Amino acid sequence: MSWNPLLEPGYPDAVGTDAIETLIVPRAVDLGGFVVRRALPAAQRQMVGPFIFFDQFGPAEVPAGQGTDVRPHPHIGLATVTYLFRGEILHRDSVGSRQIIRQGDVNWMVAGRGITHSERTPAEARTRPHTGYGLQTWVALPEADEDTAPSFEHHAKTTLPVIESEGVRLRLILGRAYGEAAPARVFSETFYADAELKPGARMPLPDDHEERGVYILEGSVSVAGQAFEAGQMMVFRPKDRISVAAGPKGARLILLGGATLAGPRYIWWNFVASAREKIDAAKEQWRKGDWGRGQFDLPPDDRDEFIPLPA
Repeated sequence: MSWNPLLEPGYPDAVGTDAIETLIVPRAVDLGGFVVRRALPAAQRQMVGPFIFFDQFGPAEVPAGQGTDVRPHPHIGLATVTYLFRGEILHRDSVGSRQIIRQGDVNWMVAGRGITHSERTPAEARTRPHTGYGLQTWVALPEADEDTAPSFEHHAKTTLPVIESEGVRLRLILGRAYGEAAPARVFSETFYADAELKPGARMPLPDDHEERGVYILEGSVSVAGQAFEAGQMMVFRPKDRISVAAGPKGARLILLGGATLAGPRYIWWNFVASAREKIDAAKEQWRKGDWGRGQFDLPPDDRDEFIPLPA
């Protein structure tokens, strides 16, 4: 399909680099055993649309007999998006979900008023060398939906819309863009996509979303003739018609954004909320550990350990 019926020959270079409102270089964060690149929240910017957290993990080669174990931990006021380029993760949560996610699939977990989940390397994958490589992102919920019931959706790679045009192949992970809509139920205007560009290929960003960002996962791109390398996130001015061009080795990009939320968001550990009081209450509930009787429970088949509240 056509990317944009309004695309004009002069459009790709119609803006200057001042159209980039914020340029973010992710910082390395040690999560105790593995290091991630964290682009959001950043000192320069907390959110892009409803996205309030953006981590890239890997690529990391893991020898046989080893794996990742993220013990049960809580969330409120957000939805998590897990998307893998390589590897497998076993997701288990307190609403009873048990799901292995693989390359190109989407796990969409809505925390709402409170959920607990764990993420571990499946037993079978530990028997052989394997690779861990993917993204973990959080989408803040609108204030009216912060206390919604927790839920979980899994969407296989084959159910996600794919758009191919002129050297670009794009898979829509979440929300809507370019006339397509992903299957997960979102709570505000959102788009999130994985795009692979051949060398020199151009693509426009969606021009019907308030906030738009691009994370360069692999390769490089140019905007108005200036080059940007892998490991950078660009956030663009609203309403500008933006196009990016892949560098000489091509590029793999993550596109994200959507509508801004009404009012600020507070973030502490795994909690996001429109009011500090909600975070304080969640901290006390997790500290008490009154599983199944208070705000939080543990996954039914992963109850032997959990991550304690940070000091």
